[in-house]
Amino acid sequence: MQHSAVPELAHTHTRPIHWVATAAALAAVVAASGFLQPDKATAAQHGIEAKGAPAAATPPDPAHADYPLDCGPAKILVQKKASGDLDGDGTPETVAVVRCDAGSGTPPSGVYVLTKSEDTPKARVVATLVDPKDRLSVKDFALRDATVTATLLGYSSPDVPSCCPDIDEGAKWQWKNGAFVRSTAPTARSM
Repeated sequence: MQHSAVPELAHTHTRPIHWVATAAALAAVVAASGFLQPDKATAAQHGIEAKGAPAAATPPDPAHADYPLDCGPAKILVQKKASGDLDGDGTPETVAVVRCDAGSGTPPSGVYVLTKSEDTPKARVVATLVDPKDRLSVKDFALRDATVTATLLGYSSPDVPSCCPDIDEGAKWQWKNGAFVRSTAPTARSM
């Protein structure tokens, strides 16, 4: 047996007391972490909560709204939806792209802004961004940074079949001075 040139150090040998001390320290860290939690996550995009607004407000459900859309015997179909605080009040709104569930052709879309309140929990339409009477369909719909964007498909004349829109244009809406303001790309593109 060869002896070490360095003298034996007492603290290099593990003893039961070392394991007990390690376990106690680990338990203290775990217990302390239970008291130190981060703030709860919220859906507020601007980082500022409005006075009196609930911290975790639920956005309106577009499946349970009454839309100003006459589909006759066909059902109303919510094609796309997105939620966020559009007007900066700390309460989320929902934007829904809605059309009649027709069996053929390309039925026109409506784009509606929905809200709800504690007094009226059912979603209600507060703004129409695209009216189905305009014979437009919506694609590439998004909501980012309180701005709604979409590509609108339309028709250059009443003679164009409803199956085949021949114009597309980009549009965006933002809440300004108490209303949704639409801005459009300078020129419409023909498809």
